[in-house]
Amino acid sequence: MGIVINIPKAKAIAHDMRRVARAQEFAPLDIKATIPSEAAAAEVARQAIRDKYAAIQNDIDSAPGISELKLIVEGL
Repeated sequence: MGIVINIPKAKAIAHDMRRVARAQEFAPLDIKATIPSEAAAAEVARQAIRDKYAAIQNDIDSAPGISELKLIVEGL
């Protein structure tokens, strides 16, 4: 009997890694969003990050196996 990987748990771990990567990208923009002259540009950049990570979330949710999850996580 080989190693059995629990796909739902692996997906949960991948989502945690996605959240960390997203937070790191948001951090510099959180400050800029509070500066009136930079707020509009920061919000545009924040929306691009939201869109990017929403697509990654969908990829994780639809990943059929561990090899696909590894590829997604390596791209973070």
